[in-house]
Amino acid sequence: MIGRVLLLGMLTLSMPVAAFDLNDLKSRIDGLKQPATTPSSSQATGLAAYSPQQQAESLNQALIQGAESAVKDLARADGYLGNPKVHIPLPENLKKADSALRKLHLGKYSDELITSMNRAAEAAVPEAKSLLIAAVKNMTVNDAKDILLGKDDAATQYFRRNTETALSGKFKPVVVRAMQKVSLAQTYDRFADKGVKLGLVKEQDAHLDDYITRKALDGLYLMIAEQEKEIRAHPLQATGDLARKIFSALRPS
Repeated sequence: MIGRVLLLGMLTLSMPVAAFDLNDLKSRIDGLKQPATTPSSSQATGLAAYSPQQQAESLNQALIQGAESAVKDLARADGYLGNPKVHIPLPENLKKADSALRKLHLGKYSDELITSMNRAAEAAVPEAKSLLIAAVKNMTVNDAKDILLGKDDAATQYFRRNTETALSGKFKPVVVRAMQKVSLAQTYDRFADKGVKLGLVKEQDAHLDDYITRKALDGLYLMIAEQEKEIRAHPLQATGDLARKIFSALRPS
């Protein structure tokens, strides 16, 4: 109410006295309140030129491209370790211990554990490729339309809903095998189990294998989201002529 009064006063002062007209003033205020055309409505208009099957096909091309690229980038050496966006740090409850170790010039132990955790994630992420592609192929026409008209990470959220549980099951055995070679990992688990009982450690961080698996998945979905955003922003980079045309149609004119 106060904002409306202030707006009315500002508009009144900006008008010549001779030209003052309540009806005109009301129309100007109403004009300010009219919502602009939403991006989704213009996007829907652009999509109308293509059949639902074409929309789904174009999205399949783009999503497979994005998923394969994300997996490839993360699976290489330093895919997690050398990328600050997905780098897996020590769990929160180990950071105080890490600080103490570094003061004693024993930071190499923390560094070894961090490196091992990220290497385990790099070893596990190739397991994602087949499940991500299967999720794309199982996508319905309605799923495709919702993704195309959705937010910049709509496809990534679709992947998370449809693959996270299965991917966790695929990742964890690889992580377990990798971390079995790290004595510090077993020490951490023993320490964390006691910490949970004392209320000092979160249950979800009690076992290093679970923590690494969760962080590896978060990193994967983050990189898929970046690929998705890039294709939406630069549709000419999409694989396939149809995908380029449809993603170009989605861009605001």
